[in-house]
Amino acid sequence: MNANLLNKSAFTENSAGIGTVTRKMVRERAAELALINGHPAQDVSKSDQDQAQRELTGRSDMESKEAVLESAPESERWDPVPGSTGRQTLESPSEDEDDEGRSQSEQLVDEGVAEAEHDQMLQAARESTEQDKREP
Repeated sequence: MNANLLNKSAFTENSAGIGTVTRKMVRERAAELALINGHPAQDVSKSDQDQAQRELTGRSDMESKEAVLESAPESERWDPVPGSTGRQTLESPSEDEDDEGRSQSEQLVDEGVAEAEHDQMLQAARESTEQDKREP
């Protein structure tokens, strides 16, 4: 199986490859999320922008939290056991599995389901907006 699989970020849209994630793609996805959340597409919030970035790049909330922690000065980081040197965690049993133990197939299915849910919510939000425009 080809190791360059889709589990690192969302490289497909409706089964077509989207390539490198651009800022324009993130802005468009954030506008869709704003619409789904009941806001006009022009009123994109920071959370919509962050969620769009996570969805398109495949980064989890945990990774972004870890990045924030890493950017903090050593003196401001929380030390759960003062003086502890810590230890290295074991490697994942298989390169084909993610941190949660899901196979590449499971990851692809989960990504497809998430994208289908997003598409359905976006369509419902658009239909609701259209219906609101038609009602006096």
